[in-house]
Order: sequence, then structure tokens, then C-alpha cells
Amino acid sequence: MQQQHHQIIQKTHGRRLYDITPPITRWVADSEINSGLLTLYIQHTSASLLINENYDSDVLVDMESFFARLVPDGDPLFIHTAEGPDDMPAHVRSALTQTSLSIPVTGGKVALGAWQGIFLYEHRSMAHTRKVLLHLLGE
Repeated sequence: MQQQHHQIIQKTHGRRLYDITPPITRWVADSEINSGLLTLYIQHTSASLLINENYDSDVLVDMESFFARLVPDGDPLFIHTAEGPDDMPAHVRSALTQTSLSIPVTGGKVALGAWQGIFLYEHRSMAHTRKVLLHLLGE
């Protein structure tokens, strides 16, 4: 059994989904691990990770439209507004999505489906620098 670690730094420019599939698939391909499990973990409470469709960009627009309706900025329900009206909604969005993903690796490749991509979902309105940790275990 082997294990490898890596970190991806993703600069964001406000709320939206950022496709981080290419650097992840390149790193796995270069790892020389043929079969195993890839774990991704984002080190933030106002951003998350998703596997979603990466073919039609309308899906990403619709995801944000849904979350904007579900968890609107400035909702008077929230008392935690220390960093602005998008602060607590960002934390709720993160809690409703995922901070970690586990994806099989087969044949030296991330075993994503035909239309799947890996996305960092920035939940804040302002630009941020996000860190995603990668851990690959296998042989």
C-alpha cells in the first residue's frame, strides 16, 4: 500500500462553482497509483466540494439559483453576520453540501462518470484563496 498527499490552491472570485477536476486528475495520473481511494477535503467553513455535471454549464447556474432561494443572503433569521450578509448563509450552504469527497481510483484514473466533474463551491461573495487537501491511498 502506498499513500500520497497533495494540496490544491484555488483562487475564487466570488460565489460560484469552480471546476477543479483537471488538476486533480493530472495529479492522480502522475501518482503511479493504479488502484485505490482518493479523498478530498476542503479546509474552510464557507466553501464546499461537489461532484456534479461538467458538460452543460446551465447546471451550475441552476445550482446557484436553487441555493440562493434556499439560503438567501441577509435572511433576518441569522444573528451571525460578523462578516456581512453572506456570512451565515455561506456556513449553512457548506453544511448542506460536503467538505470531503471519496472517489475510487481505477486504472490510474479518478473513476468519475462520463459527465461528472469535481467542483469547489465558493459560498462567499468576495474573492478568497481556498485550500483542498488530496490524499491518495492504494497500490
